[in-house]
Amino acid sequence: MKKWIIIVIVLVVVGLVAVNLLKSNTTTTDVEMADVERKDLIETVTASGTLTPKKKVDVSANTIGKVTRLAVEEGDRVDEGQFLLEIDPTEYATMVRGYEAAVRTARADLDVAEATLDKTRNDRDRVLGMGDLATPEQIDTAETNLIVDKARVSAARARFLQSEANLDKAEYDLEKVTITAPMAGVVTRLNVEQGENAIMGTLNNPGTVLLVISELSTMEAEVDVDETEIVRIELGQVATVEIDAFPDTTFAGVVTEIGNSPIYTSTGQSQQAVDFKVTVTLTDQIDGVRPGLSAEAEITVDEADDAIAVPIGAVVMRDWPPREKAATRGRARSAERDTIEREEVEGVFVVDADAVSFVRVELGITGEEDFEILSGPEEGQKIVTGPFRNLRDLAHGDAVKETKKNRRDRD
Repeated sequence: MKKWIIIVIVLVVVGLVAVNLLKSNTTTTDVEMADVERKDLIETVTASGTLTPKKKVDVSANTIGKVTRLAVEEGDRVDEGQFLLEIDPTEYATMVRGYEAAVRTARADLDVAEATLDKTRNDRDRVLGMGDLATPEQIDTAETNLIVDKARVSAARARFLQSEANLDKAEYDLEKVTITAPMAGVVTRLNVEQGENAIMGTLNNPGTVLLVISELSTMEAEVDVDETEIVRIELGQVATVEIDAFPDTTFAGVVTEIGNSPIYTSTGQSQQAVDFKVTVTLTDQIDGVRPGLSAEAEITVDEADDAIAVPIGAVVMRDWPPREKAATRGRARSAERDTIEREEVEGVFVVDADAVSFVRVELGITGEEDFEILSGPEEGQKIVTGPFRNLRDLAHGDAVKETKKNRRDRD
């Protein structure tokens, strides 16, 4: 009797060991699953920047002087030709009066020279009318005097014209001290106060920008697009723009300009980021908008309607062709015989009868949450979507089971 009890105990132990070995060789992994579906996908490029008016004018000083009158404040709406400010006109008004006097003097000198010329011409004519009574010396003197007086008239006329030109220049300088609005719009920046000095720009110095007038009916978002994505941006692509100052609201826009010059930004440790300026013109009007507001643009670069799609997190990198799972016994020997050349490719794990197969995929566009699949699993097949910690180590042929939470969510 004791002998049979010992035999039964030994069989039970052997069976438990066998079961444990079987379980160790068929460990299942808890995963999340989803069906391959068809979706409409939109691929976008996102970039950040600021708002700026489509049309604006920097009003600078054309002369040097103190601002003696200022008629506008920042935020004021102005009409074209409206008076904005005045730079001290005293010096230029004095120059105008001086040149006006010079013109009058030159005009009088010209009148005297012309009257003298008329008298000299008449004297010459009288000498010539004397006939033989006039001596050659008298005739030569009369002709010479006429030539000299003609030259004096020409010189006086030149001085008069020069005085008029100087007066025109002085009047033009005097007009420049009165600055009017070059266009209708809003004063979006005012850099001077009454009593401050305005500086005229030079070749290397743009001078003082006194104020900026902007037309706010049409705004643009100037955003910086990374060099890896700029090649996908084209004129006319539609975009949506989000403005931090207007939360939960999006505005429509279109790409109207693509910069060709790179923008280098230091990212630390002598590394530089390369961006390109892209201009998105907003087609929606925005009440209360201001230049300089932060904005983020999503530019649509590609679309795919009714495409076979899988979640982005489901796509992983694995060796191809996949390695077959070897039995525990002889696994090392099988690995030694595996001389197939492999490469890392993108793919997904397709679930079939509680086990997974790694299937290579060809990706299309990237949507917000999904990849377009050009080749690989078919619509309706079940694939592994997560969690990442389990998907990271999953291998071709592994046994899996769906987590309860994921099953409830799908149901």
